[in-house]
Amino acid sequence: MAAGGDRGLPDAYRSPLASRYASPEMCFVFSDRYKFRTWRQLWLWLAEAEQTLGLPITDEQIQEMKSNLDNIDFKMAAEEEKRLRHDVMAHVHTFGHCCPQAAGIIHLGATSCFVGDNTDLIILRNALDLLLPKLARVISRLADFAKERANLPTLGFTHFQPAQLTTVGKRCCLWIQDLCMDLQNVKRVRDDLRFRGVKGTTGTQASFLQLFEGDDHKVEQLDKMVTEKAGFKRAFIITGQTYTRKVDIEVLSVLASLGASVHKICTDIRLLANLKEMEEPFEKQQIGSSAMPYKRNPMRSERCCSLARHLMTLVMDPLQTASVQWFERTLDDSANRRICLAEAFLTADAVLNTLQNVSEGLVVYPKVIERRIRQELPFMATENIIMAMVKAGGSRQDCHEKIRVLSQQAAAVVKQEGGDNDLIERIQADAYFSPIHSQLDRLLDPSSFTGRASQQVQRFLEEEVYPLLKPYESVMRVPSF
Repeated sequence: MAAGGDRGLPDAYRSPLASRYASPEMCFVFSDRYKFRTWRQLWLWLAEAEQTLGLPITDEQIQEMKSNLDNIDFKMAAEEEKRLRHDVMAHVHTFGHCCPQAAGIIHLGATSCFVGDNTDLIILRNALDLLLPKLARVISRLADFAKERANLPTLGFTHFQPAQLTTVGKRCCLWIQDLCMDLQNVKRVRDDLRFRGVKGTTGTQASFLQLFEGDDHKVEQLDKMVTEKAGFKRAFIITGQTYTRKVDIEVLSVLASLGASVHKICTDIRLLANLKEMEEPFEKQQIGSSAMPYKRNPMRSERCCSLARHLMTLVMDPLQTASVQWFERTLDDSANRRICLAEAFLTADAVLNTLQNVSEGLVVYPKVIERRIRQELPFMATENIIMAMVKAGGSRQDCHEKIRVLSQQAAAVVKQEGGDNDLIERIQADAYFSPIHSQLDRLLDPSSFTGRASQQVQRFLEEEVYPLLKPYESVMRVPSF
């Protein structure tokens, strides 16, 4: 902090995550003001609990601390940190400067991780609380899209090669299912968060046991009271100086998994944009290319992929940090965590903000989809044609050979001449197939090739998606960022 530049100046580096992509509310959760205000709140909660349990702390000291929670002199704190080379003690002194009566009891019995780690856990909880409704809104928008297009046939792809038909809505449900898993995982990690609590320098609570003259019950009550004041249901029983850095792994693993889901979804949208079957929203005055005025690039989906790649890599930081924490703690976690935790949440926030915008304005081109189906469906329908001929009295082997020859001729037209697939025209012109000529329209109806796709969409939305979204109904109408 003391060595940092002024991020408000145009000639100083500022993270694009804060200046360009993430929402103001997420940036605030990771701001210096929120962090150091939470430090002061923790010192107040600790003093209140210590007073309640009998330590000689006056009401005037408590009131003085309450009155100065937001009165943070950042310039003084920076100067103190430069002098002391210790960020927590710099803020102890800065808080004490505006609370002269309470100065002597601020941070009483605590170690730096009392404010540092507990604040991080509060920030992680609150940041997860910001992500959950945003993720739910994306799922809701895509669910609306899937429901509306549950019956619209489209060509399926495996290996990005034409495969059996599916529907536009069913394909969207593949995306939704991944995001539903992410929503459940984010909620689980949020609900599993525990407070570090009041543990002392190596987690033994020795300093507090001394303060309360060996009263074990009061030390436990102190830990419980501060935990409850911070809004947590549980605190760790066992800690070193810090809470276990495995927590950071769990949180960032869930966010990395979300990044993988978003990358897959937006890659699909980019590929479909190339096929001209689907596009993300494109604003009236939006410019796709500075050189090619006709371009409609999927820039929002590309941004999501770009940020998602960064999000997926960040989990490596807590993995390595947790693996090299020696004994009760080492400080080589600190600088790394300042970067990776904030960046993970700002990146996840930016990705969800952008994906909500995309999901609210997806454009589908049914005529293009229909044309591509017409190009591929004749080959897919050959088995149905053979079965119909057998039912009409034909030989399965003879029909198979006829279809094989005509299919290769039609494929040559497509691949060598660049023409349209004319297999059906060839079948219609061949007298051999006259018994089923009147059935060809029915045999080539795309909806007969989509299986139970539409029913699967309906059941999936009703049984899995809508119940999962129910707790977030009150925030569904918030527009995209």
